[in-house]
Formats: sequence, C-alpha cells, structure tokens
Amino acid sequence: MNAALSPDASPSSLFLPCAAGVEALLADEVARLLPGAAAQTQRGGVMVRGGPREAMALNLGSRLAQRVLWQVADAPYRSEDDLYALARSPRWPDWITPTQTLKVDVTAQRAPLKSLNFAALRIKDGVCDAMRDALGARPSVDTRRPDLPLLLHLAPEHATLYVDTSGEALFKRGWREDQGEAPLKETLAAAMLAAAGWQGREADGPLLDPVCGSGTIAIEAAQIACGIAPGSLRRFAFERLGPFRDAGSQRLWRELREAARAAVHASAVPIFAGDVAFRMTDFAARNAQRAGVAAAIELKTVDALQRSAPAAAGTLMLNPPYGERIDPKGSRGDGTGRRAPPPRLRCGGPEGAGRGAPLRPRAGGETRRIEFSPALGATLHSSSDRDPATAE
Repeated sequence: MNAALSPDASPSSLFLPCAAGVEALLADEVARLLPGAAAQTQRGGVMVRGGPREAMALNLGSRLAQRVLWQVADAPYRSEDDLYALARSPRWPDWITPTQTLKVDVTAQRAPLKSLNFAALRIKDGVCDAMRDALGARPSVDTRRPDLPLLLHLAPEHATLYVDTSGEALFKRGWREDQGEAPLKETLAAAMLAAAGWQGREADGPLLDPVCGSGTIAIEAAQIACGIAPGSLRRFAFERLGPFRDAGSQRLWRELREAARAAVHASAVPIFAGDVAFRMTDFAARNAQRAGVAAAIELKTVDALQRSAPAAAGTLMLNPPYGERIDPKGSRGDGTGRRAPPPRLRCGGPEGAGRGAPLRPRAGGETRRIEFSPALGATLHSSSDRDPATAE
C-alpha cells in the first residue's frame, strides 16, 4: 500500500482529469502553468508531481482540467475490507479537524464489487475511525459542500484515493448565472479554442460565434485574450484544507492571485458574438459583465444566416444549435416531410455564401481548411464531467 506522506513534506501525484481527446492539450497547458514540471499524459487526464503551490496554481489557471485531484493512497484490493484499510492509511488530521465535514464519491472501471455505495461507506468509515483514534472525535458527512471531498477510483484490481482540491468542477468559473438549455461547458469551449490554436494573440485575428447562446465560447475566448485566469472568480475546496492553511501556503495563494490580477490586459483582437434570440444575447451580455469581459465582446441580436462576416479574416467558432433553434421560425423541414437543407452562413460576400466556399486567408497569407471529425465531435460532446477519476 502506498500512502502519501504529510502533505507539506514532499511532492505528491496530482491527477487532472479532462474530456477524452483533450489530454495532449491539457499536458501543454500544464507545462505552461508549471514550467519545468514533467506532465505525464494518461487516458482521461494528465498526471504531474506537485505540492500545495502546484495544486493552487493549477486550480487557478487551468482551463481544460475538470478537477485537480491529490492522490493520498493507492493499493491493490479484493474486498471492501481492503478499501477500509486503504482509507485509514493517510494522516487525516493533517487535512481536516473533527469539526469539519467530508464526502466520498466513487468511480469504477470493471470493479468486482457488488455495491459502489458500500465501497463509499467503507472509505468514510476508515477516515472517521482514523480521526477518532487520533483525536478522539470524528468528522461529519456533508453531501452538498464538504470540507474534504474525497474520490475513490476502482480499477479491476487496484484502488486509488484522491482528495479533490477543486471542490466544484472547474468548468464552473464563477460567472455563469444566466443560461439557456443545455449550455456548453466552459472546459469544452476552452478545448475547442485550444484545438483550433486560437490564443487571443494579434496574429490569431478576430473570432466570431454567430450562435453564441449564453456566451460560453465568446466569454472563454475573451478571458483568454484578456489574460484573465479562469479560476479568479471562484472559491476552491483546498482553501479549507490543512495543507493550504499554514502561513506559507496562504502567502503563496495571495501571491498567485495578485499575479493573476496583474496579468489582465486589454484584448488585442476583436471578438464578435450574436444569437437570433434577444433573451440569449441578454444572458450573454450579463454573463460577460460578471466575467469581466463585457468591453471585449461585440454582441448583436441577429440571425446567423443573415449576418455578414464582421471582419475580412478570422476564426469562426460555434456550437451549432439543434432542434427548433436551428431555424428562426422553429421549422424542422420544408413542409413536405423532407429534412430541410443544411443552413448556409454568409461568409465574406456573395462568393462566400455557400458551404463549399474557400476560406479567406489569415493575416500573413496562411489559409487553413478545418474539417470536422464525427468521431472527435462525438467524443467531445459525450464526455461529461464523469471521467474515470472525477465525479459530480
């Protein structure tokens, strides 16, 4: 059995789960946030060594990770009794006090156990019994806002226990209060932008989302262009945990947040967005205001099929609507029982009106054709926040 040492004694393994297909992009992001760190790409996420400072920096700065998980124990297992022993192995008084609360989530991949709920119960029992033995009292359970969120991942023969330092999933940036039906997750919007290579630099040119809904893509792009850290508007579970509450960690956290605030700047490129529904552009405007990027986005209430390109060159990024919202009148066909033809966006005048029209060159003369892969699209859209090492 491997149990983490005292959390401030040596680096531990940090696992950052992400949507399938985003692992390489996340590894690049981790390398930017933690220069010199050796990020290891794994299926469903990235592993990196680090301590409190690295965990804080990743929570504050990662746009692609779904959580930052601190590994505290791992071992082979065959029964729930093995899980109980696993849960007793870390030094829990280093993490919480008996007056605080915990919650256990479980994910599994071909686990031989009959009940994952019972597995969670045995982990909870192990933690509470270890705390009672050490301090004479045990913590309580809080399923809504626990001080210590734990995640147990069960492989067929191996169990890993993590402390979730994020708390709420990282796609919850802290600015979204208004949303439409089935909004795009911020982590997925960031992955789309990263996959397209758009980083908000002057060389990247303008960006347009003509069907912006509540503004996720445009707001994520604007925060990137303005250098705003994705976690700057929210709180994290680690702020209530022992390894992060000593004077040194508190100072580091203040320094990280101050550096993030100092890095904010005006966007070097224009960002355009719009939607056919005034309700949605109103939502987008209010969300952009809370996100601190209202001045960086030009919003219009306009039918995407009637909108001309707002710039001579740039990037078109959208999450196409479906069902009734695909047509301004709610029509799904042409009245004869046949499916209506695909919509055609107006891109750069009459020559660019059709779906097969050539892309205009970017600044510098570069032309790129971007083709959508059905497999990749299915992967991204079916990947929720429940990867093998994450849970809601």
